[in-house]
Amino acid sequence: MLSDAIVIGGGLVGAATAYGLTRQGLSVTVLDEGDVAFRASRGNFGLVWVQSKGDGQPDYAIWTRKSADLWPGLDAMLKEETGVSTFYAKPGGVHFCLSEAEMESRRALLSRLHNVHGAAHYGARIVDRKELDAMLPGLGPEVVGGTYCEHDGHASPLYLLRALHDGLKRRGGTIVADARATGISRDGDAYAVTTRAGTFRAGRVVLAAGLGNRPLGKMVGLDLKIAPLKGQILVTERTRPRLPMPTHVVRQTGEGSIMIGDSHEDVGFDVSSSSDVMATLASRAIRMFPFLKDLRVVRAWAALRIMSPDGFPIYQQSETHPGVFSVNCHSGVTLAGSHALALAPMIAKGELGNELAAFTARRFDVPAN
Repeated sequence: MLSDAIVIGGGLVGAATAYGLTRQGLSVTVLDEGDVAFRASRGNFGLVWVQSKGDGQPDYAIWTRKSADLWPGLDAMLKEETGVSTFYAKPGGVHFCLSEAEMESRRALLSRLHNVHGAAHYGARIVDRKELDAMLPGLGPEVVGGTYCEHDGHASPLYLLRALHDGLKRRGGTIVADARATGISRDGDAYAVTTRAGTFRAGRVVLAAGLGNRPLGKMVGLDLKIAPLKGQILVTERTRPRLPMPTHVVRQTGEGSIMIGDSHEDVGFDVSSSSDVMATLASRAIRMFPFLKDLRVVRAWAALRIMSPDGFPIYQQSETHPGVFSVNCHSGVTLAGSHALALAPMIAKGELGNELAAFTARRFDVPAN
């Protein structure tokens, strides 16, 4: 089977890129590993988040803001083409501080980001407790203030994934299940990707297999220094509308349940849930919103983020295998807009733009002084 492009990985990163490629008129085959994969997309918290992004890497702040600006258009396209709502909303978002020390840290962060991008462009600002009470009634007494960003929002990762899959299939794309890629080789002017579901050929190949990109990259001359970072999430029973906007650790879904998250554990490929971390998540969330103590937790899970050494994405075309691109990031929901509507057109043209020059894995090869 010969396609214009093969995308290895059917999660949010791969699906958004594949959908974008079909919008460029390319025939696309998505090779999905199946339910044996780590499925980071299904464990995603669901934020479309701009504030805090890009400290130490201005290009990432710009790329993230671009994606947030593209998200309303992507959401409208998907709903028109598929009828699937992603439950996307952009009411702004809040990061809470539970002490004056945390407030000082946030002020310093915003000052650095504003110095680089300008306060008006970055769109995040300090808010005191009085303003927070007007935004989000029912806060706990320990909340002293926080930051608000008008560009922040949230969406359902599961409905987003469903819409992207449906959208790319409606545009002629193909998704092959249980097709874990085991080999990539040249095949004349194209590439052959070997899977247990068969061999597939295309002129372009996109590695979007999450943590699976590291071994795949070695096949095509890419040294992708990515590693897992576990996060855990709690989900409560459904309740009446209580949260008019998302926060960095608590958000209410379109169905009414409340998600609690934001743990970070460097424990390798362990995807088990742990009671101590869940207790810490619940305790901090209740300090912010005391009403949560009356809600039952109905689900909990752990998932693995895809992290580079500096936490920023890796976008790169192989120098030894032109036409093979690698896409690596831990913000599959936030960056879906950029992946579908900015990155995919670059891949379709065969060259990544200058705005992504800072994100190659070559940045990790610079010797330390």
